Amino acid sequence: MSYVRNESLVEIQIGTEPFEPHACSSTMEHTDLLTRTNGRQRKPAAASENLKDSDRTEMISSESEPEGESDGLIRSSDSESSHRRNSKTRPGVRDELGNISLLLFLYILQGIPLGLAGSIPLILQGKNVSYRDQAFFSFVFWPFSLKLCWAPLVDALYFTRFGRRKSWLVPTQYLLGIFMIYLSFSVNDLLQREGGPDIVTLTAVFFMLAFLAATQDIAVDGWALTMLSRENVGYASTCNSVGQTAGYFLGNVLFLALESADFCNKYLRAEPKDTGIVTLSDFLFFWGMVFMASTTLVAIIKRENEPGKGKKKAKEETQGVMETYKLLFTIIKMPTVFTFCLLLLTAKIGFSAADAVTGLKLVEEGVPKEQLALLAVPLVPLQIMLPVIISKYTAGPRPLDIFYKAFPFRLLIGLEYALLVWWTPSVKHENGFPVYYFAVVVFSYALHQVAVYSMYVACMAFHAKVSDPMIGGTYMTLLNTVTNLGANWPSTVALWLVDPLTTKECQGAAGQSCASPDAAALCAQEGGTCVTTLDGYYVESAVCVVIGLIWWLWLGKRMRRLQEESPAAWRCRVNG
Repeated sequence: MSYVRNESLVEIQIGTEPFEPHACSSTMEHTDLLTRTNGRQRKPAAASENLKDSDRTEMISSESEPEGESDGLIRSSDSESSHRRNSKTRPGVRDELGNISLLLFLYILQGIPLGLAGSIPLILQGKNVSYRDQAFFSFVFWPFSLKLCWAPLVDALYFTRFGRRKSWLVPTQYLLGIFMIYLSFSVNDLLQREGGPDIVTLTAVFFMLAFLAATQDIAVDGWALTMLSRENVGYASTCNSVGQTAGYFLGNVLFLALESADFCNKYLRAEPKDTGIVTLSDFLFFWGMVFMASTTLVAIIKRENEPGKGKKKAKEETQGVMETYKLLFTIIKMPTVFTFCLLLLTAKIGFSAADAVTGLKLVEEGVPKEQLALLAVPLVPLQIMLPVIISKYTAGPRPLDIFYKAFPFRLLIGLEYALLVWWTPSVKHENGFPVYYFAVVVFSYALHQVAVYSMYVACMAFHAKVSDPMIGGTYMTLLNTVTNLGANWPSTVALWLVDPLTTKECQGAAGQSCASPDAAALCAQEGGTCVTTLDGYYVESAVCVVIGLIWWLWLGKRMRRLQEESPAAWRCRVNG
């Protein structure tokens, strides 16, 4: 249900933790800018980052002024004249509306293929594919968790004459457009083959879309730092979060609604038809053409580092590729960081069944995928308010205490999700599901979001607290990448294990079984029916909760103790 970014960026599933798509924004930038850029990953944790550079400068200068009376008068007059000069030359938001609009548009484009990729599992579920196929397709959501691996290359290799960011942005977006146009002509064949959807080809193509979108994200994040003046660079994070969310909504929720014949006939048409207003191929072709046209305009018209009156552009410093990889390796080798990374990679195992499988199970039980997607809309205000509220409790010296306290609450909600799936068939009637059923789903998901955001905000706050300020961007990027990867691999494994844990028997055909697809086909030929006697989802849900409780009682306390380590234990010692 939630169009999440799957801690994995994108899947419409009930209950996935917010993923930070900018977990690797431009790791080569100047240290101060890197820290500010990656501050987006902890939006709720640092209200002070909203201060403009000029305001921060004025605060520092006011605190450092001597109390001498005559000196004070001289400084006062100097600061007044300086303020007048700055007021004339400092660019306002209106002066950079064009750049802000371009950034917003680029992030919207980035969200489109991610939203489409998130809609495919629900479409596949309607075609009765196996959960192993779903697990294989879930690799599509890994690139945003792994982009740290090639981000240094994007930052360091470019054509100077064409532009540091455009050298990657333009070819990447052209390839996105080409892939989407190609898919528009072949996606129906891939989904409607006689033996079932071609999962391998679908996964390969959508994996490339996600890989290209992740690469575009690295380039746009870096360009945002120099496209906007220092006074307005804070708007880059707003463009990122708003644009990517809007793009994902267009490619996922809106697409699923307009593609559904039932939804269109019920709400948008006077005369019913067998298909929705748009098809997947139409949607892909339209946005493929938008990518091609807009990229051409950006390549021809928009210049990097355009001179602007009174604009102070952020200085870019490029670190060598090998130096960056060596720095990352140095950080990982630190005992505290290595321990913390292992904890982050295992913390989400207990939630994997609830996060990865529940939404697909609800679709399997007959809940329309478009209604499941639309249920995420009324929860958007809650998702906006929760980080603001929770950040008040994570701003102290022990933010992981909130993570620890929310952990068992989230495990219990995972069991409640299993009960919700079990209850779903009993409330279904000829016309669908009653209103109170959807109210229960929304309420369940709202409770889940409280636990999810409590853990998420606490984790981001701790990342900000321990990151070495000398290499803040690279440090934060690494921790956020590990956090995202710690959600991806358990989700893939959880999907993979549903079928092996499920028990079925053949009823109506003596001597037959349903132990394999071939046996199930033979059962059907003999006039029998395969009936599920034990759903692997319920087994998995129980096992995950047990594993989660063990992690909480044993390793959870270890994670809390990391807060007691001295700042020096987190500081990276770099030679030279």
